[in-house]
Amino acid sequence: MSFGERLRLRREELGMSRIELAEKLGVSRSAVGNYEIGVSFPKEEVLLRLFDALGVDANYLYRDSFRTRDAEISKEERGVLERYRRLSLTGRRTVCALLDALGEWQEELEADRGAAEPRVIPLYRSPAAAGYAAPVFGEDFEPLTVTGDVPPGAELAVRIQGDSMEPVIADGSVVYVNHDPLQNGDVGIFCVDGDMLCKQYYKDPLGVVYLFSLNRRRADADVVLFGDSGRSLTCFGRVMMHAQPLPQ
Repeated sequence: MSFGERLRLRREELGMSRIELAEKLGVSRSAVGNYEIGVSFPKEEVLLRLFDALGVDANYLYRDSFRTRDAEISKEERGVLERYRRLSLTGRRTVCALLDALGEWQEELEADRGAAEPRVIPLYRSPAAAGYAAPVFGEDFEPLTVTGDVPPGAELAVRIQGDSMEPVIADGSVVYVNHDPLQNGDVGIFCVDGDMLCKQYYKDPLGVVYLFSLNRRRADADVVLFGDSGRSLTCFGRVMMHAQPLPQ
């Protein structure tokens, strides 16, 4: 068992936190963490305070540690240790100060991450017919906690039902949507005359809007809107995809 492992076990036996031990030693919390994982070792004056704080003698913490320490580290770690030992006293103190600063930064980052409220976006359900999305936005949704599976920037999610967008968007799958402006070839969520649709968008130079099904066997579900048709069209957002899909 290494020096750091014995230190950690003794500290836990005493019910002492890293912060409490750090205060007794006059060092930072991250310094105590570095001692426990073997990144650095206490200076002589800190060691004396450490023995007193833990109520042990030197033999307790160092027993077996020198014999096993080199066997417990990797080749890369051994190389770093050898370079550290070749440094001057000033260089070693600089490395230790940098490690302390990095440890504190990492602990603060982890604490901030743990304290942050998880982001939630609405997942609209109750899909209608082939290629349709949720029939009413603002209603009939469930909160969806954003995890690593959700693309950054997603503002809402929609569950799709039907085969008109297959195989790119499968029946029953969830698509993630943001409010970026649509470009030709993008897939979007649209409301056409009150019906919610998931379609690929094109607009020609004459202002005619085409909403295509990616599954060309379902061309019957395409929508074409002429400028003077009097039909209503609203875009609720762009479906987030890695690339513009090609019709199948």
